[in-house]
Amino acid sequence: MNKLTHLDDAGNAAMVDVSTKPATAREALAEGRITMSAEALAAIRAGAVKKGDVLATARIAGIMAAKKTSELIPLCHPLMLSKVAVDFEFEADGLRVTALARLSGQTGVEMEALTAASVALLTIYDMAKALDKGMVIGGLRLLEKRGGKSGDWKAAS
Repeated sequence: MNKLTHLDDAGNAAMVDVSTKPATAREALAEGRITMSAEALAAIRAGAVKKGDVLATARIAGIMAAKKTSELIPLCHPLMLSKVAVDFEFEADGLRVTALARLSGQTGVEMEALTAASVALLTIYDMAKALDKGMVIGGLRLLEKRGGKSGDWKAAS
């Protein structure tokens, strides 16, 4: 079994030292879903949610969250992200959110992509909860990552 990178020799939590790693292009793509009632979905699609433009707000929230990941997740490095994109796909019973994070740096951006997707989903819930308090967020996962020492990785379908 591989040694956990966020533990020192004594088993204490520790931030990984990336100072000697070369900066390389890195990218991660994450996704999640939110299912909801037909009424809530139709209102989001029509832009008729009283709180405002749900998708625009969720997109901005996801981008902002990616930039704040190191403040939310212990031991994450603060990163100078070069791109964060949050996109939405309407499905029969809800929305699929995808979040892309990219940089040239010494550590990966998986947590930033996952954080962006998570907060975008939570924002959709917050914006539309007056229409459907029973919405369900799930399926949060890393779809793929590129770059870095461990190389490229893609989730099984």
